[in-house]
Amino acid sequence: MADQVQEVAGLVREVLGPEVVGAYLHGSSVLGGLRPASDLDVLVVSRRRMDDRERRALLAGLLGISGSAAGARPVELVVVVQSEVRPWRFPPIGDFLYGEWLREAFEAGEVPQPEPMPDLALLITMVRAGDRPLAGPPPARVLDPVPRADAVRASAAGIPALLGDLDGDTRNVVLTLARVWTTLATGEIRSKDAAADWALARLPAEHRPVLEHARELYLSRRYSEESWSDELRARVGPHVEAVLAEIDRLARPAPD
Repeated sequence: MADQVQEVAGLVREVLGPEVVGAYLHGSSVLGGLRPASDLDVLVVSRRRMDDRERRALLAGLLGISGSAAGARPVELVVVVQSEVRPWRFPPIGDFLYGEWLREAFEAGEVPQPEPMPDLALLITMVRAGDRPLAGPPPARVLDPVPRADAVRASAAGIPALLGDLDGDTRNVVLTLARVWTTLATGEIRSKDAAADWALARLPAEHRPVLEHARELYLSRRYSEESWSDELRARVGPHVEAVLAEIDRLARPAPD
């Protein structure tokens, strides 16, 4: 893992040079440690938006060092321009997003462009709490704190896109929904397996097997395994509906 982190950090330095304000680990790296199926999550804070040449260079480098094709962990890398998140406002704009779930589009010629990224509220919260700089000063000197209300909004905003991936990425969607529920209920962002433990203690018995299986897959060494029996697959929909009901209850504004 250390070698891959250095590869990512070196690529960022090579492409962006002095424009980098800071680069920071987040996700599982700072939430209890990487698991076999964890991505390597990095947030880069830049002084300005990238030009097309820089976007293509960063993308080409990441395609070569991320994921099973490179014999490495999947990398999720986000670049944000400091002036677009400090002072903080919602929804934040991300300048560049790379993730393995987008590889097919990237290999077909798509290049990441600036876009609203509500879940930057959660990423920045993790970055500040984790305090793991790869380059630059501590994150609290670079990024403003995110109000809890915006973390709640970010959690809810990502759900429609998440549900669109349910059939092809069942394990990750089930675990992420458990994390959203946990975050809304506790105010803490936990690792996926820790969030699953929290949710399992609160789910009715009939809805636990789906989350238990997703957690087992996440903690196993089968990086992209989606092995679901027909019986478990049939339970996914009711499980998701039960968790969404809890999320909706917590995200609903309190009556005046």
